[in-house]
Amino acid sequence: MKYTNPVIQADYSDPDVIRVGDDFFMVASSFNHVPGVPVLHSKNLVQWRLVNYVFDEIPFAGYDKVKHGNGAWAPSIRYRDGRYYCLIPFPDEGIFVSETDDPFGEWSPLRPLLTGSGYEDPCPIWDNGRCYVVFAFAKSRAGFNSELAVFETDELLQRRAYSYKKVFDGHAVCPKIEGPKFLKRGGYYYITAPCGGVTSGWQVALRSRDIYGPYESKVILAQGDSDVNGPHQGALVDVDGANWAFVHFQDMGAYGRVVHLQPVRWVAGWPLCGVTDGEIAGEPVTEGEYPVDCVTDFTLDPDDGFDGESLSLKWQTPANKGLDWYSMRRGLRLNCIPYESNSLGDMPNLFMQKIPYLNFTVKTKCRLDLINDGDETGFVMFGKSYAYICVVRKNGRNYLEIRKGSVGGGADETLCQSQPYDEPYVTFQLSARYEERNKLTYRFTFGGSAFTHKFYASRGAWTGAKMGIYARSETFGGSATFKFFRVTCTDGKYKNN
Repeated sequence: MKYTNPVIQADYSDPDVIRVGDDFFMVASSFNHVPGVPVLHSKNLVQWRLVNYVFDEIPFAGYDKVKHGNGAWAPSIRYRDGRYYCLIPFPDEGIFVSETDDPFGEWSPLRPLLTGSGYEDPCPIWDNGRCYVVFAFAKSRAGFNSELAVFETDELLQRRAYSYKKVFDGHAVCPKIEGPKFLKRGGYYYITAPCGGVTSGWQVALRSRDIYGPYESKVILAQGDSDVNGPHQGALVDVDGANWAFVHFQDMGAYGRVVHLQPVRWVAGWPLCGVTDGEIAGEPVTEGEYPVDCVTDFTLDPDDGFDGESLSLKWQTPANKGLDWYSMRRGLRLNCIPYESNSLGDMPNLFMQKIPYLNFTVKTKCRLDLINDGDETGFVMFGKSYAYICVVRKNGRNYLEIRKGSVGGGADETLCQSQPYDEPYVTFQLSARYEERNKLTYRFTFGGSAFTHKFYASRGAWTGAKMGIYARSETFGGSATFKFFRVTCTDGKYKNN
């Protein structure tokens, strides 16, 4: 059976993947959004489902407020002796680890492995009774990049490290090298890593007989004549002990960092990815055969009927949640939480999910229980710039409005005259269309009226755009109860496999 790339048309940045028996597990970056570090499950590397998160909230000071682009960067996942380990870098706090014996269940609280600012992209390997962790440096914090380093900890990842050794300098041949992943095969230590930047880089493999180097390098995947820019950070996966695959992301701007799957051939001791010819680097494939002869019903379904006892895994907030933000009462009830700013740009109680398709429509219905002047509920397409439709209470009456704003840009702008709205329910709608790579256009419909202005979605801080719902106020009082959130792909060609 054939698959088409991307295998996930959604923003799962910096994917890392392992196989345990007949199961594959993926983790990805979540940045400041919580719950954090999504855990996905697959049986074939093509069809995926979201099953868990590693942590519910970020356990460091300041994350009750929105810190765009901070938080959990580029984690790795590994399995050893019945335990799953997830190493997570926080660029201002250090490298931490969480573990579990059940990836579908509870993960342990984060514990530090290397504290400090500027460390990113850690990945462990066990060898000769020791555990080594390779990582990269974030220029925004460390003041430099393009270098890789290794520190040692114990086999159970309990011992904290206080020093490290640099093992590779990529300034000359592998500029901006980051996202390293460790592997040992055939007597060599391998590090696979992206170079050259997110939007225009390539993949390399390093190898050495000694874990501390020196390492030789080879380009193993590049864009070539394909449309897959990057191709960026990912994971080399042992599919069945004999065959291999490579999972990586492609940056698509407002659509996020979508996930691709490449075949792999080992040639002269190097893992060449994609379409290959001889011993030169491969190019990304547009389609391929399932790596595992297995088809499932796994999917990343964005629809929500809000009929459970707890909030679905598909929803995240840009800061740690408050206990009074919401409840599940005949739908998702969002309480109107006081927020001092007119702008949505740094509002923590946005409930958002990823963009799931290239072409799609969204319809969400809510019951209005707005009580006090200033109570408000709405539907937003969020990024560094954003637009939203809302119902707001003024002078004892509800009004429909449409607004736009930008992160750090001051007060949001109302784009059309307020329309009185006296119905107890409102349905917010959006239609989105793919125009060209990186460009997502959308229009709003609300209260039965179409708004003809065309918006262009923008990416967030290290993320794609997100779509979401919210309620807020000037004082506690009202609420809005969302009854459903329906997303329809309007072009089956681009629907997830």
